[in-house]
Amino acid sequence: MSKTAKKVAPELDTPTDLSQEAVDRISAALNPLVADSFALYLKTKNFHWHVSGRHFRDYHLLLDEQADVIFAGIDELAERVRKIGGTTLRSIGHVAKLQTVEDNDEAYVPPREMLRELMEDNKSFTVALRKAHEVADKYDDAATASILENFIDATERRTWFLFEASRQEGGNEA
Repeated sequence: MSKTAKKVAPELDTPTDLSQEAVDRISAALNPLVADSFALYLKTKNFHWHVSGRHFRDYHLLLDEQADVIFAGIDELAERVRKIGGTTLRSIGHVAKLQTVEDNDEAYVPPREMLRELMEDNKSFTVALRKAHEVADKYDDAATASILENFIDATERRTWFLFEASRQEGGNEA
């Protein structure tokens, strides 16, 4: 391999049986997921910190639990990139360049809107996870595919819980 094809410093060049193309493509599929995980984590914590209303305790606990799961996934995704010989995010600026989850800096968001927005973000994240899974499958990277399968399941669970918690009953805000 030529030096120009290798994007990793020699000290970080983790041995792998995957081709350089596979490492590059899988890393390129995973790094935006790492960025979106950071963005989704912070948005979930933002809403956790700023939720109010009659279902405060339930929503506060739900969002905290979901944030913890998202945060735990960040390290697993980033370390997978490193295990296969790629490099991952280095800064908040790098996160901002790669993230597709939009920030919400509003001074106040009604609780149901918080849950619905996070539900849509999680649905979009699931789509991105599935696309990354296709890349892992293309290069026979079963370990990355397995991680992504677990993340898809966890993200679908978050989406389901957010959907159920945000449903309106009898015309009242849930």
